[in-house]
Amino acid sequence: MEEIITFLTNVLHNNNREWFHEHKQEYQSAQAKFNAIAEQIIDGVQRFDPDMQGLTLKDCTYRFYRDTRFSADKTPYKTHFGVFVCKGGKKSMLSGYYFQVQPRESEDYFSGNMLCTGMYMPFPETLKTIREEILYNGEPLSEAIKKAKGFTLDTGRNMKRVPNGYPKDHAYAEFFKQRDWLLVKEVDDKHLYSPNLVEWVLDEFKKTKDFCQWLNQVER
Repeated sequence: MEEIITFLTNVLHNNNREWFHEHKQEYQSAQAKFNAIAEQIIDGVQRFDPDMQGLTLKDCTYRFYRDTRFSADKTPYKTHFGVFVCKGGKKSMLSGYYFQVQPRESEDYFSGNMLCTGMYMPFPETLKTIREEILYNGEPLSEAIKKAKGFTLDTGRNMKRVPNGYPKDHAYAEFFKQRDWLLVKEVDDKHLYSPNLVEWVLDEFKKTKDFCQWLNQVER
C-alpha cells in the first residue's frame, strides 16, 4: 500500500501530463497493486452478498484519466484509486460497496481512505421510491443503519428541510432530507497498511449488507 499512496501523493502535487508521462511505469505498478487488492475485495463481497455475483474488475473500477470536458478543474488525472462492487456494475446507479485510497491532504468532497456503502446522487425517481418506503415502513432501514457499527450516514448534501409532501413529525423525518444514501467509515493507517487489510475491509462491509440490500430491494 505504501507504493500506491506514494504514487497518488506525487500525482496530487504534479498533476500534469509531462510529469505523468515521465512516471508512467510508477502508475502502472501502483495500478496493478491496487487492482490485485480490488479483485480480492470483489471476490469477497460476492461471497457474502449474492446480489453481486458475476462482476469483474472492469465492472467495478474506474479510469484514472479524468474527463475534464465539462469540469472547471482541468487537472488530467484523479488522485485516488477506487473499487465499487455494485449490482449490475458501477454504472447501474444501484447500491454497492466502495473502497477508496487517496492522500489525506486531498480536498475532494469524498477524500482520503474510506469505506462507503450505498448510492451517491441517485435519480429523483429513486429518491422518491426510497422516501415512499420510509414513509410506510422505515424501521428496517433504521435497524440496518444501527447494525453498521462504526459507519456514519453521510448527511453532507442533505436538504435543509423535510421535502414537501412528507410529514415533518414522522418518526424518520430526518431520512426524508437525504439526497445521498451512504454509510461511510474512514480507513485509518493501522488498517490501511496492515497485511490483513482485505479481510478487515470485508468484515466491515458485512456490517452494511442489510443497508445495501434494503436500498436495492426498494428499487426492484
